[in-house]
Amino acid sequence: MHDKNALSLDAAILLLVCVGGLLLLSCKKQPALPRPVSDTPPESPSNEPEITPAQTTESAKTEPPAWPHPRSDEREDDRRRMAGVIERVYGLKDKQALAAIRNVPRHWFVPDHLQAQAYFDGPLPIGQGQTISQPYIVAYMTSLLGLDESKSVLEIGTGSGYQAAVLSELTPHVYSIEILEALGKAAQKKLKDLGYSTVQVKIGDGYKGWPEHAPFDAIIVTCAPDHIPPDLIEQLKTGGKMVIPVGGVFRVQDLILVTKDAEGEIHKESKMPVRFVPLTREKSP
Repeated sequence: MHDKNALSLDAAILLLVCVGGLLLLSCKKQPALPRPVSDTPPESPSNEPEITPAQTTESAKTEPPAWPHPRSDEREDDRRRMAGVIERVYGLKDKQALAAIRNVPRHWFVPDHLQAQAYFDGPLPIGQGQTISQPYIVAYMTSLLGLDESKSVLEIGTGSGYQAAVLSELTPHVYSIEILEALGKAAQKKLKDLGYSTVQVKIGDGYKGWPEHAPFDAIIVTCAPDHIPPDLIEQLKTGGKMVIPVGGVFRVQDLILVTKDAEGEIHKESKMPVRFVPLTREKSP
């Protein structure tokens, strides 16, 4: 049996200890509590929402492009794997070029009987002795050009239209020349039907370029001459870049990056050995 007085004394001591502990805790610096997070922004006093410069920049990054960019979920996993191989195996880190490779369905530009091979990392025949280039080479050559939406690019050798579609992911100013009429007309129709409406295709001799739309910020040649055509040098804008395979038909060619400096001087840089179909010329009368 407990003494009532002793119990009261114990209770009083316990009360004093608790009060003292609370006073001690109140003297210590307390950590700041996290601010509440809301899914909706606070209301602005004006009719228009308040936008900071950082928000403006971010929104500009996510705005839809100003020209058509056809999209499809067809064989999307195949495209991602193909872009992954180009990045991991070959070490290409250009985000724009890789995104273009992911976004353009290569099987759209491959003959029906080769659909199973559309995403292999190699060239494929498209008829009339021509090929659709290896995906890595398409991405690499595109990357070398340094394109943006303000720049114009001339392609020599439309072929299936695949390279032109990839270029149009980066700029709406794409001009492409194909000397083989059947291929050129087929590519022209395909690009239009698929929605690549800003790509302009011409049937003609690519060796002569396209003077009506010159000068160009960039030129890409997807067939190999044995020398760099002087008309293409002439049609390259000051500060522009041209990527072109150069060499004979029965030997490995040299992929060359050509730049024109502010004084109009031409600089050539060998990038890698390649093998392209030869550049076809118009027959002399």
